[in-house]
Amino acid sequence: MNNSRITEMICPIPLSDYPEITMAHGGGGRLMNDLIGRVILKAFSNPILDSRHDGAVITAGEGRLAFATDSHVITPLFFPGGDIGALSVYGTVNDLAMCGADARWLSAGFIIEEGFSMETLWRIVVSMAEASRKTGVLIVTGDTKVVDRGKGDGIYINTAGIGIIPEGIDVSPSRICEGDVVVLSGDIGRHGIAIMAVREGIKLEGAIRSDLAPLDSMARDLIREGLDIHCMRDLTRGGLASGLNEIASMTDCSIRIEENSIPVHDEVLGACEILGFDPLYVANEGRFVVILPRENGDKAVEILRRHENGHQAEIIGSVEKSSYADLLMISSIGSERIVDMMSGEQLPRIC
Repeated sequence: MNNSRITEMICPIPLSDYPEITMAHGGGGRLMNDLIGRVILKAFSNPILDSRHDGAVITAGEGRLAFATDSHVITPLFFPGGDIGALSVYGTVNDLAMCGADARWLSAGFIIEEGFSMETLWRIVVSMAEASRKTGVLIVTGDTKVVDRGKGDGIYINTAGIGIIPEGIDVSPSRICEGDVVVLSGDIGRHGIAIMAVREGIKLEGAIRSDLAPLDSMARDLIREGLDIHCMRDLTRGGLASGLNEIASMTDCSIRIEENSIPVHDEVLGACEILGFDPLYVANEGRFVVILPRENGDKAVEILRRHENGHQAEIIGSVEKSSYADLLMISSIGSERIVDMMSGEQLPRIC
């Protein structure tokens, strides 16, 4: 792309609609997807980026690598079940795992506000070190910047990672086809509700901890067992509903899920009712979906349930032809409704 081409480009999102970035543009819903699809992808378009996978799959010599990056701006920095340090490692490791890769190396970039507590920084980097040991990745390079007091909100962390994709593994949304089943690795909604409860000082009847966890061992076991995995996707911002809508939008099929098959803890349901949230859209940090042929579905559930973080794994739906919606749900009373992409922002700054 030459300079004359850049100067000729016109912003594809009308300025009259969104003259400024809103918090919803980072919330994992429709506005974020519009921002990515109509601005970022339009400017940087190439075959690797356009696949819109959890990471870039790159051919290097005779092998293939996965490359992923993630930035973490969560508030509060410490929450029930985790902290920004563990989150920054697991977030990128999980993205690599969703590409079918074994994560090997990470970078860590810190943007720290002047006046930030040195003791708090030490707690965060120790948590990162423990998370990297747990997942077997090495933090091999990084960068540190300090910004003026009042201009950094404490600390932001960016991690980028590289993983190796085993020979013969092809995990991509493009492989999804009619007749596949959707397997969910566990209950949904705990991360977002745990963050909101701490942030807003809400006293809930039952203690809710984030589901923050590495997904690499579960994904690796699915691959090692020889299952024909078509697609995997971790369910972070925008939750289950936005994740499945994104996947379906990349295919010529729709996804139909069953409400009664989706595990949600009673405490999360209760909190969502009080706060006016739909658990389908609440963020997770230790849950993912696997889409694969129907004949592999029960085996995938069996493998996931061997893991502590997968003991509630269930087949929750299937892939089918539909001309009017990307994601449909059969409700608990047997009616069918469209589950659209979230348009606004439920929970900002949750990852």
